[in-house]
Amino acid sequence: MAGTTETAPPAESKQPQVNRIGLAKKDYGGLKSTLCIGCGHDLITARIIDACYNLGIRPEQVAKLSGIGCSSKTPAYFLNRAHGFNAVHGRMPAIATGAQVANKHLKLIAVSGDGDSANIGMGHFVHVMRRNLNLTYIVENNGVYGLTKGQFSATADKGSKQKSGNVNPNDPIDLCEMAFMLGCGFVARLFAGNTKQMTSVMEAALAYQGLALLDIISPCVTFNNHEGSTKSFPYAKANEEPLHDIGFVPAYDPTYMEMDHGEEREITLSDGSHITLKALARDFDPTDRKAAALQIMEAKNTNKILTGLIYVNPKAELYTEQLGLIDTPLALLTEKETRPPEGVLKQIMDDLA
Repeated sequence: MAGTTETAPPAESKQPQVNRIGLAKKDYGGLKSTLCIGCGHDLITARIIDACYNLGIRPEQVAKLSGIGCSSKTPAYFLNRAHGFNAVHGRMPAIATGAQVANKHLKLIAVSGDGDSANIGMGHFVHVMRRNLNLTYIVENNGVYGLTKGQFSATADKGSKQKSGNVNPNDPIDLCEMAFMLGCGFVARLFAGNTKQMTSVMEAALAYQGLALLDIISPCVTFNNHEGSTKSFPYAKANEEPLHDIGFVPAYDPTYMEMDHGEEREITLSDGSHITLKALARDFDPTDRKAAALQIMEAKNTNKILTGLIYVNPKAELYTEQLGLIDTPLALLTEKETRPPEGVLKQIMDDLA
């Protein structure tokens, strides 16, 4: 009798993990980055992808917006199935406002830079902070113009040095302080190297119904990561003062334990640099504008980088609600729905006569 040979069952193909809407992490990716190796902007891109995946945001319901600069290249590196618009230098907020009015159901993610927002775009930045768009506004802040050889931007701290040795003589513009005073309902400052905190705050910003400003210190490894720079990885690690009890950069593997509310602790990292962690006091209310203002002032006075969610207003009225727009997005209305009847046009002309 011929023997029988048992064949092994076919190996099951490993299916990628999916989120609550059935999408895999790769569905939130984009083109390969062309930024400098080690650029803090790429760390932010990865956290945007993580946050959108974790929240189950459908890419097709997102509009990505940017201006000009290294930062404004990054929308190409995430959510390649989303809508997108690359505006001229500093004018992105105006495009974001128009996009929101045209389709209020879109979730807007804007990526800008410190030069794009705090220099040429300051006028547009100021006015968008006054309006509560459903917009996550990310400023990738490195204190320099990375595309034009590292000149100081308006956010560069007074006394900071360029690689050439030039010292900045001017006081900086603090975008968080400005946004906070103009009525922005969600204001946070983050450090690109602090992965855990950046992901959680990013998720909160994307879930927020209104305008959320994330001012993220993102060191320029080519022009602004040297000794004397206050926007470098070493300086940020040594001077970050988190508002919240967090973990820190996994690559540096610091010794970290749970902290009591209000406790402050200095930690020495493996490379010899230091960070100062401060757990938010139990009685701190992030909806208290006065308390938030004091936090910003105290951090300035001690030369610390205050990170975390500084202020949130959960009751701010959306800009589209203020305009009284109908539920159907304006972009989807038909010509018949948007064209006034002949009688209405005649009445307008008669009134102008």
